[in-house]
Amino acid sequence: MTRITDPAEILRDLIRCPSVTPAEGGALAALESMLKSLGFATDRIVFSHTGTPDVENLYARFGNSGPHLMFAGHTDVVPAGEEADWSHPPFAAQIADGLLFGRGAVDMKGGIACFLAAFARHAQEHGAPAGSVSFLITGDEEGPALNGTVKLLEWAAARGERWDGCLVGEPTNPQRLGDMIKIGRRGSHSGTITVFGRQGHVAYPHLADNPVRGIVALTTALMDPPFDEGTENFQPTNLEVTSIDVGNKATNVIPAKATASFNIRFNDLWTAESVMEETHNRLDRAAEDFRLRPGKGEPVDFSVAWAERASHVFLTRDDALTGTLSGAVEAMTGAKPELSTSGGTSDARFIKDYCPVVEFGLVGQTMHMVDEHVPLSELETLTRIYQRFIADWFAAKAGDG
Repeated sequence: MTRITDPAEILRDLIRCPSVTPAEGGALAALESMLKSLGFATDRIVFSHTGTPDVENLYARFGNSGPHLMFAGHTDVVPAGEEADWSHPPFAAQIADGLLFGRGAVDMKGGIACFLAAFARHAQEHGAPAGSVSFLITGDEEGPALNGTVKLLEWAAARGERWDGCLVGEPTNPQRLGDMIKIGRRGSHSGTITVFGRQGHVAYPHLADNPVRGIVALTTALMDPPFDEGTENFQPTNLEVTSIDVGNKATNVIPAKATASFNIRFNDLWTAESVMEETHNRLDRAAEDFRLRPGKGEPVDFSVAWAERASHVFLTRDDALTGTLSGAVEAMTGAKPELSTSGGTSDARFIKDYCPVVEFGLVGQTMHMVDEHVPLSELETLTRIYQRFIADWFAAKAGDG
């Protein structure tokens, strides 16, 4: 029987469930059983999307009144890779030298285990919080993110769920527990450029148009000059070309077309719409100024296809959330955490449309790596931080009332 006040025992149970996206692997079932034992009402929901696997999700709530605190996270994990490369089997949850090894130990079954243990301790020592606590847990964070948090939030909101704040348990600390709380994220959008040329023999270039020349010119125009120099709360907007391809293995054939994929991480000087407009303007200017073949009059012929969905920039300004979490971190670690918007995207980008959201979890140095692991001492410290945060957040909300 798992001791639900012990984060290490909870985490061992969760790691032993091989929940590689999109497989549930038993992780949601194990978590649901633990939550039910604490009095949570639970729902398991499966969502579908054309061309993607079905994904199981979990929503659990304790309490029926406000204020309402949500903890959000995911039980799905990335593949282990070559299991022979691991010093401890990736789904065995073995402990050695004070470290608990396993896929998902850091990202992010560890965060889930700590918050669950923190809630159990709070209930045991102080009784139920004066309000409600919910767990919103997806199995699709490491995958395409189509059948997970987005739809789970819509499902819950449609049946009347409302939240006053959310903590996402992603691993946010770069070096030490207490380094960093994430209070926002840059936006993200991806696209693919296709430059159309004319296929031909390399020995007769005058009869062909090489699209590689155009793709180089257009991608160069996207990356220089910089979009901006950053803002008070955000890093500079950055565009990276992530692939260039012509689909051509023949060395004596000029290809018919060339494609380039790119991603933009944009700050609060931009919206998804304005950064798309700037991208098109840069491409149009470069296409007009460049020629696929010297002496030819036609500009570069190209098209742009954008990803179906952009992630929007956001910044959380909620003292009851950031202040109490920062205070809890400092009380338990002695470190004043940096309030940061650095890094990639997370499911917080969806949650911010429903309530204020912050992110804080374990140290992320071994996430997605061979021998992913977490020190037992960090599990205990994070549990204490979460327990202090639960108490302080509900106290702050009671004071607001």
